[in-house]
Amino acid sequence: MTYQLPIETDRLTLRRYLGSDYDDLLKLQSNEDVTRFLLYDPKTPEQVRESLATRLIDVPMDTDGQALTLAVILRETGQHLGEVTLFVHSIENNTGEIGFVFHPDSHGKGYAAEASVELLRLGFDELGMHRIIGRLWAHNTGSANLLKRLGLREEGRFVKAELFQGEWADGQIFAMLAEEWQHRSSGGGLDPTPLESN
Repeated sequence: MTYQLPIETDRLTLRRYLGSDYDDLLKLQSNEDVTRFLLYDPKTPEQVRESLATRLIDVPMDTDGQALTLAVILRETGQHLGEVTLFVHSIENNTGEIGFVFHPDSHGKGYAAEASVELLRLGFDELGMHRIIGRLWAHNTGSANLLKRLGLREEGRFVKAELFQGEWADGQIFAMLAEEWQHRSSGGGLDPTPLESN
């Protein structure tokens, strides 16, 4: 599978991580406000170094379990805003998953939506995926609103499905099919209203 990077939007550049992005990734992954909805606690400097090392590896996106994580940069200033990830779930079934993590200072400006829609485009148009999902904890309303705004349908809620930070938490799953993406991208497009999102 092939895909083109970097990706340019009206305001953003989505690019591979560089070794020089360590300080920005540390600010993101060590921030309690960022990790409160994630599967990991705030990371130590050494853990962030390990995390960055995985982001520097070339990912062909041709094997189950691979993930492409891109740094999201505000082109006007060069500021690192966060990151978006596209996961390969199944090559055989052409399925994937999107994820997004943004610094709280960048919330409410539409950056996560602007970046995430490009990840959907990459998954469906360039990698030929049939279905892309988004998963989150049910109390993460900002991210749920963003997935809905992107056009993903809520497909299920899993009551007290997993332990999260010491408590049983509900999970939600949203999904979009390739034909839904084609309809949305050729029709009404993305709702332009900025929403708070993770």
